[in-house]
Amino acid sequence: MLSYGFWNNKGGTGKTSLCFQSICFYAHQHPEERILVIDVCPQANLSELLLGGLANGGSDRLLARQGAVPRATIGGYFQQRLPSPYQPPAIEPLDYITTPCEYNDEIPENVDLICGDPLLELQANAISTLANNNIPGTDSWIAIIDWIKDLLQPLSGKYDVAFIDCNPSFSIYTQIALSTVDRMVLPVMADDSSRRAIQNAFSLVYGLKLPSDIYATYAFATRLRNANRTLPKVHMIVKNRLTQYMGKASAYAAVLRSIDRDIEKLMDSNPEIFTFEALNDGIVDVRDFQTTGVVAFAKGTPLYSLKTGKRDVMGQRVTVHEDYKANCVEHMNDLVGQL
Repeated sequence: MLSYGFWNNKGGTGKTSLCFQSICFYAHQHPEERILVIDVCPQANLSELLLGGLANGGSDRLLARQGAVPRATIGGYFQQRLPSPYQPPAIEPLDYITTPCEYNDEIPENVDLICGDPLLELQANAISTLANNNIPGTDSWIAIIDWIKDLLQPLSGKYDVAFIDCNPSFSIYTQIALSTVDRMVLPVMADDSSRRAIQNAFSLVYGLKLPSDIYATYAFATRLRNANRTLPKVHMIVKNRLTQYMGKASAYAAVLRSIDRDIEKLMDSNPEIFTFEALNDGIVDVRDFQTTGVVAFAKGTPLYSLKTGKRDVMGQRVTVHEDYKANCVEHMNDLVGQL
């Protein structure tokens, strides 16, 4: 099973929005494949979208899954692991899986979901403590890092592709998620904080440009490599929310060009961390979805099936323009074509 992780250490880059649309577009274009979505984010916004969106009952449906027995979320699975952190207990993975199309008929039938859960934040300290225990004969950190892999192992052969939405942090549960991922999709915005965030992301995941060798000993990459684990590879940099009027001379374009130069330098110095050899093969531009996106996300609807014209969104009348929607769909097709 090939796995994609949508992540950036910086919030507000449109990560979850892009992940939602990518899942729907990919599943729609590949109906013969089975897709598993894992929402490893305490906000659980991706889960809410897949279950119907804020205006279509997604929040209430998510709360119901979080209140199920056993708790049908990634937090529910972690809760079962806490008493047995270093050896996988007898767990039925299907207890934690939801089929979104049973709640939201806009979602393709070949998508399954492990819902996100705010419980992750409460669990983080306990999980970190367990990961740092010194136990003779046991690499406690690796045992914890493998939690999602342990959950997926009994599902081998059931799914073709996994999409993992990661929290904009480098908390222990984010590390658990990223250690499971084969390929990373990194969204960026046209601002200088996104440039710094990309630099930070490479430092956190790959241990590049750390201020001291002391940090390198405990770095995510070092610990995975020491345990003969593979690191995720960067598969795509998504320049998200580009405006319709952004010309070559704009300040936004200058920032994005500087991000290109940073990536090119890293491709020269560390080509092994990328799946692409030419910059243009790994960069995708996505325009700002604007009102079209607001309506799509409020209703938990993929852009390709969104109805145009006057729409009611939580008591407000808004207009979805056909030409703008078509442009958004074209951009998402470009992105999904790279997966």
